[in-house]
Amino acid sequence: MRNKLFTVAIGVCAVLMMTMTFSADANAKPIYKFGGGPAGGTFQFMAGGISTYPPVKDINEFRVLAGASGGSVENMRKVDSGAYAMGVVYSGHVYLGLNGRMKNDPKKYEKVMAVSYFYGAPAQLVVKKGGGIKTVKDLEGKKVGVGNAGSGAFANCELFFTHMGIWDKIERNAMGYNDAAAAFGNNQLDAFWLFTAFPSGAVVMAAQQNDIEMIDLNAEAEASGFYAKYPYFAKLKIPAGTYKGVDSDVPSFQDSALWVANKDVPADVIYTLLSKIYTPEGLAHMVNVKKTAKAMSIESGITGIVTPLHPGAEKFWKEKGILK
Repeated sequence: MRNKLFTVAIGVCAVLMMTMTFSADANAKPIYKFGGGPAGGTFQFMAGGISTYPPVKDINEFRVLAGASGGSVENMRKVDSGAYAMGVVYSGHVYLGLNGRMKNDPKKYEKVMAVSYFYGAPAQLVVKKGGGIKTVKDLEGKKVGVGNAGSGAFANCELFFTHMGIWDKIERNAMGYNDAAAAFGNNQLDAFWLFTAFPSGAVVMAAQQNDIEMIDLNAEAEASGFYAKYPYFAKLKIPAGTYKGVDSDVPSFQDSALWVANKDVPADVIYTLLSKIYTPEGLAHMVNVKKTAKAMSIESGITGIVTPLHPGAEKFWKEKGILK
């Protein structure tokens, strides 16, 4: 049923004009397009979960339709332009875009405003146990899976490894997580990078084929001033036992996947949507759509947000006592 709902929603979105709102006639409901991500990815499930929640579908004043997209960076740009009313974007991209610091793109994306936190995506760096790789700098001259070209994983790998002075000193292999795990298992890679929720199926697969270790990325981030330069990253630990053979906590860092909206979307639209989703029933629906949504709660509502909130969100989170 879930997949059927998503297929219907995406199919309808495909025929919409690329504008923030679209009405067939003067009496039609405004339609707000919600940019998700690649079909089957977590971004798409989050956007689709909101648009297919029955109390959201029953709103009389407007409609929300989720559509597939290229992911975080595309969503940021299209939300800013008004092509999407809302989208799922990493907090880091919102921050960098607002400040004109996107790679090879000095434009300031000032119309993208945060609505709420969805979930955290932590950095994970997998190596073979006993292989001699203990730090990121030990990767020099090694073959490393760095994520799909154009993905958030690739972008954050490039960001961190460049900061650490290692990006141009490794043999980079741009590939998806499962392909990287397979290549790692076949000794075609010395390490592979992920930027996703844990446990990752790719790491589980790698741990079944080899004895693995995971690098403490937090220690290197702290020592190098990474957090000061990129304040949207937050520290965390991947708990011991998450993966076979990794028997102690692994410190790392994460970015936050956020619900964002164009600043011109009416405040009452955002407030209404938050009021529907952030209820026990709404949050249960989101978890049913994608277990990653367990990270969503009133308490975590503005986690990882370091940029301005949309006025509708500001009103909602102040009423909930989360925002002072």
